[in-house]
Amino acid sequence: MTDRYLGLPLDFWQPEFLRVPYPIWIFAFTALGLIVGSFLNVVIHRLPLGASVVSPPSHCPHCGRRIPLRFNLPVVSWLALRGRCAFCEHRISPRYLLVEVLTGGMFLANWLVFGREQPWIAVALCVLFSGFVAATFIDLEHLIIPDEITLGGAAVGFLFSAAVPALQGASDPLTAMKRSALGIVVGAGLVYAILRLGKVVFGRHRVTLPEGASILFQESGLVLPSGEVPYAEIFYRPSDAVRMHAQRLELSDRCYRDCSVELMLARQPAVLRIGGEEFSAEEEPYLRVETRRIELPREAMGLGDVKFMAAIGAFLGWQATVFSLFFSAVIGTVVAAALIAAGRQTLSGRIGYGPYIAAAAMTWVFGGRELTLRWLGF
Repeated sequence: MTDRYLGLPLDFWQPEFLRVPYPIWIFAFTALGLIVGSFLNVVIHRLPLGASVVSPPSHCPHCGRRIPLRFNLPVVSWLALRGRCAFCEHRISPRYLLVEVLTGGMFLANWLVFGREQPWIAVALCVLFSGFVAATFIDLEHLIIPDEITLGGAAVGFLFSAAVPALQGASDPLTAMKRSALGIVVGAGLVYAILRLGKVVFGRHRVTLPEGASILFQESGLVLPSGEVPYAEIFYRPSDAVRMHAQRLELSDRCYRDCSVELMLARQPAVLRIGGEEFSAEEEPYLRVETRRIELPREAMGLGDVKFMAAIGAFLGWQATVFSLFFSAVIGTVVAAALIAAGRQTLSGRIGYGPYIAAAAMTWVFGGRELTLRWLGF
């Protein structure tokens, strides 16, 4: 066994600060996780809005007052203020506390498992898991995973693999970068293939309406007898279209009977086809249709999930992406079944898939790899 790595003594790779007593590092990593969790709350709130996560400094979103340091301590401030703003006393969501505690717990778990023997792997995984927390809560609320997390995560994972080859199970940076690149390609490729297959198999959702029911197309969404469906949940790409056969169709200045209708709002410009005629949908302020059946587009997975899996592959390698793809399906099925049984989700309802991918990837890190290899007989 050599006492050198990349031509340098092993002591070079164990700087003085890593020789601090182990219990102190446990406390330090937990505290760091709580601080990072506090920052992730800012990311979760601002990133989907396109706002800067740096400026302005932390402030109450209700009264606008800047939050001083004494009221911005992770976990402690939320508990001391009983989940309310110190100035306007408006309620602060428990999500802020949950994100801080969850991130602190993840940092602690990483250090307990990897810190003593592989501290730089623990650091890399803390970065990855921070992305998981942000992606999970944004996807749950907005049904998107921003590119800053996915594409940025893929780039950071590739760089970490070069700096910490052991993250990819390699002994040199070149091999680690090759494995990271392969993980990006396999991860993104697998999910993209599922996305395309899902579009073919599950890409159309037919809704049957009662006799005499009408559909109103408003500025923000499609109003069905069961309620409004936002256009953002229907139109993802230019080819997505709402189709139906109208018994009666009303525009602001004319009517049609017994005609086919096709609406594509994601196109530029948006298109409305009525029978053999084509119009600009943006120029039609009013559209009401009487029909018995409407066909809506839907997705099995989104492009955000494709890029999210690429980021996981960049950090953990291609094997982790395969495991995460299949195990996330198991997690998602169990959770969806429970939500449907509880009446909190419909069978055709759209859900964020990112949290399940993140949970599966964490399972891989904390034992899924060993269990898989044992199951395969290696």
